[in-house]
Amino acid sequence: MKIIGIAGGSGSGKTTFAKKVIAQLPSDKVSILHMDSYYLQDQDEDIFTLSGQPNFDHPKAFDWELLRTHIHNLKNGNPIEVPIYDFVTGNRLKETTPIKPTPVILFEGIFTLFDSEIRKMLDIKSFLHVDADIRFTRRLNRDVQERGRSLESVTNQYYETVRPMYQKFLAPQQQYADFIVDEETDIAASILAARIKELINESESYERLLIKNQDHVLNER
Repeated sequence: MKIIGIAGGSGSGKTTFAKKVIAQLPSDKVSILHMDSYYLQDQDEDIFTLSGQPNFDHPKAFDWELLRTHIHNLKNGNPIEVPIYDFVTGNRLKETTPIKPTPVILFEGIFTLFDSEIRKMLDIKSFLHVDADIRFTRRLNRDVQERGRSLESVTNQYYETVRPMYQKFLAPQQQYADFIVDEETDIAASILAARIKELINESESYERLLIKNQDHVLNER
């Protein structure tokens, strides 16, 4: 089991980048895990904004205990039940999404490289570095079209939490990345996909070798 971390600011194109990578890999060999699924339903008030709103761009907004457990389970070949977070209502639904362990898991989110325990479980760590104006435009379109937000609320949130949290918590994650991706995501996706194929082949070769050795031992007995 190989886990690939894809980090970057909100609107940097993490999900799109992950899909570009997946499109170049065998469908039965790879799955995707979204960090957005692990938002807490009830945030601590100490991270609320000055206007009393939840801060979705702070590390404390996530359910780290559950996330660490799930990544650890996947790493050990066990299936997980991923929570579903409703961004319109701000609630975690009763339903869950099952994810079975595959040879490769792409783990994408704004803080995928933030936690030291999770970083140790990642086999490749990447960070999408995209200009702030591009990230803001993408986030604006997404939140208005998909999450029922108004233009004013998205703009206010950007200046109140998104921008300062990026500078304080997100940008420093670049120091942990094995490689940094800019706007040329097509090339980067191809490079990453090629490396993942190598990892899959190495893992399968190792498994075949183990089976061969085990058969040899049994035959000698």
